[in-house]
Amino acid sequence: MRAAAGRDKSSVAWQKCFRVTMPREMRPTAMPLRQLLLLRHAKSSWDDKTAPDRDRPLSPRGRRAAAAMRQAMRDLGLAPDMVMLSPSRRTTETLEALEPWDEVPLSEPMEGLYLATAAQLLEALHGVPETVRSVMLIGHNPGLHDLAVRLIGPRGTAARHGQGEVGRAIEHLVAGYPTGALAEFGIAGPWWQLDTGGGQLIRFLRPRDLPQDGPGDSAQADAD
Repeated sequence: MRAAAGRDKSSVAWQKCFRVTMPREMRPTAMPLRQLLLLRHAKSSWDDKTAPDRDRPLSPRGRRAAAAMRQAMRDLGLAPDMVMLSPSRRTTETLEALEPWDEVPLSEPMEGLYLATAAQLLEALHGVPETVRSVMLIGHNPGLHDLAVRLIGPRGTAARHGQGEVGRAIEHLVAGYPTGALAEFGIAGPWWQLDTGGGQLIRFLRPRDLPQDGPGDSAQADAD
């Protein structure tokens, strides 16, 4: 991954935008619980074997799953202030499938997020302006899955038994991160300090668990 400059033209633009749009008197004085939404792109199509990896579109299954996730997010009131995403076609089309928003988030594709590792994703999150409460990151496996497990941390993973729904969500997440799946984390500290064990998993939604998902979809292969 390129050094800071690549990361951080986008970060500088975000800083400027949020400085302008959020007056000083509106900025919180206490540290609120931040929200991080990790969304793996929906299922992509392999019909065109000659298409470059980053140019593969969503498959019909992927579009159905993304539409189901959009409805689930609306029902749960999940609405990010900012969206960070890989510039691939399948991540871009996943974001488009979540539209329209009641309040349109600031979004910008970042080249460094394409097939990024967990460490690279975490570095990008460290550049998020501290005035931003909720961030959605749309990316790829294995980096996105590795980041989610890292945020839960060894203690959270070990303590998952006996935690009810959250414990089951951790078990599902650790077992795999299918296309179109969304993890919601609560983040207690500043973005620049986010690291291993720094996220509290609130929920993990998989397309197969949503009522709008087509019958039999979950049985198909789940390559990136």
